[in-house]
Amino acid sequence: MSSTFKLGTIAGIRVGAHWSVLGILIILIIALGRNWPVLVPGYSAGAYVAAALVAALLFLASLLAHELAHAVVARREGVEVEDITLWLLGGLASLRSEARTPGADLRIAAAGPLTSVLAGALFGGLAWLLVTVDAPALVVMVAVYLAMLNVVLAAFNLVPAAPLDGGRILRAALWAWKGDRYRAAVWSARAGRGFGIALILLGVWQLLFVGTGGGLWWILIGLFVVSVAGAEERQAQLGDTLADVKVAEVMTADPDVTDASLSVHDFLHDVVLVRRHSAFPVVDAAGRVEGLVTLNRLRAVPTEERRTTTVRAIACPVADVPRAAPDTPLLDLLPGLRDAPDGRALVFDGERLAGIVTPTDVSRAVTLRGLVTGSGGGTLRPGVWGPAG
Repeated sequence: MSSTFKLGTIAGIRVGAHWSVLGILIILIIALGRNWPVLVPGYSAGAYVAAALVAALLFLASLLAHELAHAVVARREGVEVEDITLWLLGGLASLRSEARTPGADLRIAAAGPLTSVLAGALFGGLAWLLVTVDAPALVVMVAVYLAMLNVVLAAFNLVPAAPLDGGRILRAALWAWKGDRYRAAVWSARAGRGFGIALILLGVWQLLFVGTGGGLWWILIGLFVVSVAGAEERQAQLGDTLADVKVAEVMTADPDVTDASLSVHDFLHDVVLVRRHSAFPVVDAAGRVEGLVTLNRLRAVPTEERRTTTVRAIACPVADVPRAAPDTPLLDLLPGLRDAPDGRALVFDGERLAGIVTPTDVSRAVTLRGLVTGSGGGTLRPGVWGPAG
């Protein structure tokens, strides 16, 4: 999920918010604005609204702290962190790679709930301090509410079902026990799907027999859990299928290259229409690779400018193209391939261009491996190439 608003950088990690995060603020403000006049009467309407707004903003800060804990520990464990996004159902820390050991996986997963427990203890201590100094009851209620919310957040996330943190902990435990990361991930994801279905059924029951609007919230959370857990199961099955595959087994070796100084017009008529590839590495007069050009980049050049525009001018610079060696595990290349501007990667044997990898090459490898192993292979989709946040 991409951020709608950029909030800055914390500890070197980009932080943003999706527009749907406003839903959390609205729901909390409305709920607290209705309940607090009953629990702590005697204040003005403005005071209740202000207290609810402060509580909602501090809860968002608690969510951010939860995700930052995951991200900081992940970086310490050698896992690349892309960013953190706050949204309607909480927060997502996007990790571009996976933990290398069960212990690292456990530490990354446990960091979030532990932070929420500490935040709950902090707000609980603050509530006690406010009581001792005889602070207004509404102010005390804000601290008590935040303490309870953080404890509930930690408890909910510890449910042993992916994509919750408890599911990650379960995955780490099964991985350490059985020694098979991918099977552990499959079982964790299946537990997540079961938990998500249970939440949906709970929501339906509330709507039909209790008549509370909270049922819609449980249904929404359940649908999200089922969706992400299903994606994680497919990702794990893909990892199991490609676990021992090297880039050399998948790449198109010795790809056709094109001269960077050619005009787009000449390149289109003399190269593209003859060789019928969708992407070409671009080289200079000395044969050094400068970048990569694709059909999509050709389409972006107006017809009247094609004779005066060179291939060099429209090619993706080689620095922006994912790079791998022939003996690189294919799974290590997939995150970079997913995020590549043109969806391709170049393979170098030392300084020599040895091959090119496209999504079609990877899909073919998945299909062939499925035929050989009898697993059916599965469908490769960009959304499941990287780890869930």
